Amino acid sequence: MSKNILFILTSHGQLGDSDQPTGFHYEEMTTPYFAFKDAGFDVLIASIAGGQPPHDPSSLKENPEDNPASVQRFTNDPLLINALKHSRSVYELPNEELEKFAAVYLPGGHGTMWDLPNCERLTEIIEQFYKAGKPVSAVCHGIAGLINAKDEHGESILKGKSVNCFTNAEECEIELDQIVPFLLESKVKDLGAKFEKAGKFEAYVAVDGHLVTGQNPPSAEFVAKAVIRLLKS
Repeated sequence: MSKNILFILTSHGQLGDSDQPTGFHYEEMTTPYFAFKDAGFDVLIASIAGGQPPHDPSSLKENPEDNPASVQRFTNDPLLINALKHSRSVYELPNEELEKFAAVYLPGGHGTMWDLPNCERLTEIIEQFYKAGKPVSAVCHGIAGLINAKDEHGESILKGKSVNCFTNAEECEIELDQIVPFLLESKVKDLGAKFEKAGKFEAYVAVDGHLVTGQNPPSAEFVAKAVIRLLKS
């Protein structure tokens, strides 16, 4: 079994037409990162455009000690910070190299809502993993990267599947429902998914075959653990 996990981060750093910065969510990247590493897997960090992906400022506290343990562990490691700074672009990942990976994971952060759905190369990558029967996983807004992927029958990979993501209620709670280009929960339902959720900002993971989706930052660890269970089963 391959021991390589592919992470794909957003490269979009602005909330729509506003001047508010955004990007990937740190905890949604770092907690699964170490869950996989500590379980004996190697992780390659990629992004849509390559290079330094922007992060959501709200996910990285000014006082380092206020950050989750996984964020502290990552940001205190110069080698990991350098790997993040030099992330591979999805356009630099040939299909032959992708065959060496056991699973793909998309962290969230609001930046994903703009560039992940519009990246044809990302959609191709998701479809390659999905059709190969490899775990396709995402958390929170990272599920936006799955909405254009099709299965071998030309249907959405989310159609008829148990799926979870950042909910409409959560989006309204943080008052970004009028800024995001679409409401992710609504989009997932429109694609025919069987939407599952917990309460606002409670951890929840939906697993349907080799599709694993989580609701919000507290769900990220459980998404990674679900993928690890699939890979070891």
